[in-house]
Amino acid sequence: MAQVTRARTNGARPDQTGPHEATATTARTDGGSRSVGTLVKQGTEQLSALIRQELRLAQAELTRKGKRAGFGGGLFGGAALMAFFGLASLIGAAIAAISGPLTVWAAALIVAGGLMLLAAILALAGRREIKRAVPPVPGEAVDSMRHDLETLKERATKR
Repeated sequence: MAQVTRARTNGARPDQTGPHEATATTARTDGGSRSVGTLVKQGTEQLSALIRQELRLAQAELTRKGKRAGFGGGLFGGAALMAFFGLASLIGAAIAAISGPLTVWAAALIVAGGLMLLAAILALAGRREIKRAVPPVPGEAVDSMRHDLETLKERATKR
């Protein structure tokens, strides 16, 4: 009956209603308000769409951060390689400078001990910084999801 009434108000004949016309009319009662089942269905669909959008946002954010981290890591690796060759040259110069009053092996041993001490200090500092580092969490997406959940809670309690 609702389909016939709806079709007549649109100026179309009842046998000419399309598939989306029929679903729109069955979702409404004679008073024009939507049924509870329809509202629940629409709410579920909208919530699913919202969650998919939030997941796409998180994925895009992590992809962007991953690309930046990869590029930065490559630059850091190139800098480390150049520093390695520079340090090797400095080590050779230090050994040559100390080997005047000492034998060459004693000078090399002293320089190697200093380098091992420096490596230990750097390793401890690096470990401390890694512990202080924030985990790679998509902050924007998490904040957006929290905001969406708060909005849903507010609207649910108002009714």
